Amino acid sequence: MTKIRLAIGSDHGGFSLKQEVMKHLDELGIEYKDFGTYNKESCHYPVYAKAVAKAVASKEFDRGILICGTGIGISIAANKVKGIRASLCSDTYSARLTRNHNDSNILCMGERVLGVGLALDIVDAWLNAEYEGGRHQTRLDMLEED
Repeated sequence: MTKIRLAIGSDHGGFSLKQEVMKHLDELGIEYKDFGTYNKESCHYPVYAKAVAKAVASKEFDRGILICGTGIGISIAANKVKGIRASLCSDTYSARLTRNHNDSNILCMGERVLGVGLALDIVDAWLNAEYEGGRHQTRLDMLEED
Protein backbone atom coordinates (compact mmCIF):
# COMPACT_ATOMS: atom_id res chain seq x y z
CA MET A 1 0.00 0.00 0.00
CA THR A 2 1.27 3.45 -0.86
CA LYS A 3 1.48 6.13 1.80
CA ILE A 4 -1.96 7.47 2.61
CA ARG A 5 -3.34 10.26 4.79
CA LEU A 6 -6.70 9.54 6.39
CA ALA A 7 -9.36 11.75 7.93
CA ILE A 8 -11.38 9.93 10.59
CA GLY A 9 -14.49 10.86 12.52
CA SER A 10 -17.44 9.52 14.44
CA ASP A 11 -20.41 10.52 16.52
CA HIS A 12 -20.94 9.21 20.06
CA GLY A 13 -22.36 5.94 18.69
CA GLY A 14 -19.12 5.20 16.85
CA PHE A 15 -16.65 6.66 19.33
CA SER A 16 -15.41 3.38 20.87
CA LEU A 17 -14.88 1.69 17.51
CA LYS A 18 -13.12 4.79 16.20
CA GLN A 19 -10.66 4.49 19.10
CA GLU A 20 -9.93 0.88 18.09
CA VAL A 21 -9.52 1.84 14.43
CA MET A 22 -7.09 4.64 15.33
CA LYS A 23 -5.06 2.24 17.48
CA HIS A 24 -4.93 -0.12 14.47
CA LEU A 25 -3.86 2.69 12.14
CA ASP A 26 -1.10 3.61 14.61
CA GLU A 27 0.12 -0.01 14.52
CA LEU A 28 0.12 0.10 10.71
CA GLY A 29 1.99 3.41 10.68
CA ILE A 30 -0.80 5.16 8.77
CA GLU A 31 -1.10 8.92 9.22
CA TYR A 32 -4.53 10.24 10.17
CA LYS A 33 -6.31 13.19 11.72
CA ASP A 34 -9.20 12.73 14.15
CA PHE A 35 -12.02 15.15 13.34
CA GLY A 36 -14.01 14.19 16.44
CA THR A 37 -16.09 13.53 18.38
CA TYR A 38 -13.71 13.22 21.28
CA ASN A 39 -15.95 11.54 23.86
CA LYS A 40 -19.18 9.54 24.23
CA GLU A 41 -21.46 12.51 24.93
CA SER A 42 -24.46 12.68 22.62
CA CYS A 43 -23.73 14.67 19.46
CA HIS A 44 -24.87 15.02 15.85
CA TYR A 45 -23.29 12.81 13.18
CA PRO A 46 -23.67 15.31 10.29
CA VAL A 47 -21.10 17.61 11.93
CA TYR A 48 -18.37 14.97 11.80
CA ALA A 49 -19.44 13.49 8.47
CA LYS A 50 -19.25 16.89 6.79
CA ALA A 51 -15.89 17.75 8.37
CA VAL A 52 -14.28 14.52 7.16
CA ALA A 53 -15.99 14.64 3.76
CA LYS A 54 -14.90 18.23 3.11
CA ALA A 55 -11.32 17.38 4.10
CA VAL A 56 -11.31 14.47 1.64
CA ALA A 57 -13.10 16.35 -1.14
CA SER A 58 -10.60 19.22 -0.89
CA LYS A 59 -7.75 16.67 -1.20
CA GLU A 60 -6.32 17.72 2.17
CA PHE A 61 -6.62 13.99 2.95
CA ASP A 62 -6.54 11.03 0.56
CA ARG A 63 -9.45 9.13 2.09
CA GLY A 64 -11.59 9.00 5.21
CA ILE A 65 -13.24 6.67 7.69
CA LEU A 66 -16.53 7.52 9.41
CA ILE A 67 -18.30 5.57 12.15
CA CYS A 68 -21.68 5.97 13.82
CA GLY A 69 -24.03 3.49 15.46
CA THR A 70 -25.15 1.83 12.22
CA GLY A 71 -23.01 3.66 9.66
CA ILE A 72 -26.17 4.67 7.79
CA GLY A 73 -26.67 8.26 8.91
CA ILE A 74 -23.01 9.18 8.68
CA SER A 75 -22.74 7.74 5.16
CA ILE A 76 -25.82 9.64 4.00
CA ALA A 77 -24.40 12.88 5.40
CA ALA A 78 -20.94 12.34 3.87
CA ASN A 79 -22.41 11.63 0.43
CA LYS A 80 -24.02 15.09 0.41
CA VAL A 81 -20.55 16.57 -0.23
CA LYS A 82 -19.66 16.80 -3.92
CA GLY A 83 -16.89 14.42 -4.92
CA ILE A 84 -17.46 12.02 -2.05
CA ARG A 85 -18.18 8.35 -2.58
CA ALA A 86 -18.81 7.14 0.97
CA SER A 87 -19.50 3.42 1.22
CA LEU A 88 -21.16 1.69 4.14
CA CYS A 89 -19.50 -1.70 4.55
CA SER A 90 -20.24 -4.58 6.90
CA ASP A 91 -18.06 -7.22 5.21
CA THR A 92 -14.60 -7.42 3.66
CA TYR A 93 -15.85 -8.36 0.18
CA SER A 94 -17.88 -5.15 -0.12
CA ALA A 95 -15.01 -3.12 1.32
CA ARG A 96 -12.62 -4.45 -1.30
CA LEU A 97 -15.04 -4.07 -4.23
CA THR A 98 -16.12 -0.58 -3.28
CA ARG A 99 -12.51 0.47 -3.78
CA ASN A 100 -11.99 -1.69 -6.91
CA HIS A 101 -15.16 -0.61 -8.70
CA ASN A 102 -16.40 2.61 -7.07
CA ASP A 103 -13.13 4.27 -6.03
CA SER A 104 -14.71 4.79 -2.62
CA ASN A 105 -12.95 7.60 -0.80
CA ILE A 106 -14.71 7.24 2.56
CA LEU A 107 -15.36 4.00 4.42
CA CYS A 108 -18.38 4.05 6.75
CA MET A 109 -19.08 1.49 9.45
CA GLY A 110 -21.51 0.92 12.29
CA GLU A 111 -20.20 0.26 15.80
CA ARG A 112 -23.47 -1.35 16.87
CA VAL A 113 -23.38 -3.65 13.83
CA LEU A 114 -19.78 -4.88 13.80
CA GLY A 115 -17.40 -6.48 16.22
CA VAL A 116 -13.95 -4.93 16.50
CA GLY A 117 -12.16 -7.83 14.77
CA LEU A 118 -14.39 -7.72 11.71
CA ALA A 119 -14.27 -3.92 11.60
CA LEU A 120 -10.46 -3.95 11.52
CA ASP A 121 -10.52 -6.60 8.76
CA ILE A 122 -12.87 -4.34 6.79
CA VAL A 123 -10.51 -1.40 7.28
CA ASP A 124 -7.58 -3.49 6.03
CA ALA A 125 -9.49 -4.76 2.99
CA TRP A 126 -10.56 -1.21 2.09
CA LEU A 127 -7.11 0.30 2.63
CA ASN A 128 -5.32 -2.36 0.59
CA ALA A 129 -7.69 -2.47 -2.38
CA GLU A 130 -6.95 -0.35 -5.44
CA TYR A 131 -9.31 1.28 -7.91
CA GLU A 132 -9.39 -0.66 -11.20
CA GLY A 133 -10.52 2.20 -13.46
CA GLY A 134 -11.43 1.15 -17.00
CA ARG A 135 -15.14 0.43 -17.45
CA HIS A 136 -15.75 1.60 -13.89
CA GLN A 137 -14.54 5.12 -14.69
CA THR A 138 -17.41 5.59 -17.16
CA ARG A 139 -19.84 5.00 -14.32
CA LEU A 140 -18.04 7.34 -11.95
CA ASP A 141 -18.07 10.03 -14.63
CA MET A 142 -21.84 9.58 -14.88
CA LEU A 143 -22.16 10.26 -11.15
CA GLU A 144 -20.43 13.61 -11.58
CA GLU A 145 -22.81 14.78 -14.32
CA ASP A 146 -25.39 17.40 -13.37
